[in-house]
Amino acid sequence: MRVLVIRLGAFGDVLHAMPAATALARAGMDVTWAVDRKWAPLLTACPVRTVAFDRREFADLWRAVSQLRAARFAVAYDLQGLLKSALLAWLSGAPRRVGFVSSFLRERAAGCFYSERVLPRGAHVVEHELSLVGLTGREFPLPPGDPVADLPAGPFVLASDRAGWRAKEWPAENYDALARRLPVPLVLNQPHWSLPHLIYATRRATAVLGLDSGPMHLAAALAKPGVALFGPTSPERNGPFGGTLTVLRAPGAATTYKRTQEIPASMRALSVDAVLAALEACLDTSSRNPTRT
Repeated sequence: MRVLVIRLGAFGDVLHAMPAATALARAGMDVTWAVDRKWAPLLTACPVRTVAFDRREFADLWRAVSQLRAARFAVAYDLQGLLKSALLAWLSGAPRRVGFVSSFLRERAAGCFYSERVLPRGAHVVEHELSLVGLTGREFPLPPGDPVADLPAGPFVLASDRAGWRAKEWPAENYDALARRLPVPLVLNQPHWSLPHLIYATRRATAVLGLDSGPMHLAAALAKPGVALFGPTSPERNGPFGGTLTVLRAPGAATTYKRTQEIPASMRALSVDAVLAALEACLDTSSRNPTRT
């Protein structure tokens, strides 16, 4: 049976949808994934076909819609819950269009385009999306990546200091203070790295330090040890999946998804001392129990 999975972006969201799409493929479905072109390199090892496009380019979008309609899908699963993704499910021509109930949609108008609505199970978004397709799984098939020059030959910690909005970031000066005290080099994720470069560097890292952002979720998908720093967003819903990363969050931190551009008190409350101690524990554990890379 031909099925369509829709999760257009962004980085971490595409990773979170991977177990559901892979479970469908392992169950014998012929799976096509509609995805923003920017994130398609994440899916090169996933057992799915891809229709990648730039939705800002009308000709590219029209080509993608035509390609989806020609495939004659039996069912489309909208894992994103936005108006644009639900509309794409409807435009695909699939007679069954499955999405979340309105209380779990980021844009409730999306529900108008579904033929079936599912109340998700579990706390984490990965569990939500698995329940939408009615399957179980924990598989993240990721490519090996492309080599990055100038990485340390020995152990190092890879840190990603930027997030989708500033309220999820840790103060920049803390990374300098942390680097002076870590027993191994601290390498910052570089803006000019491609996705394949980041995958390679994450595989090579001894441990990672991340925020609620795509690079941290990549590390979790690769079962790397490390530390994830959380402030305004909920680690129960959006935290690292799989249990290899330690979550640090200030007691009493208020949960909000407002995309403010100020670093909140909850992120500033995470001290360099606390992050150093958590990372050193990860480094000690990693030296005794090397992770899968």
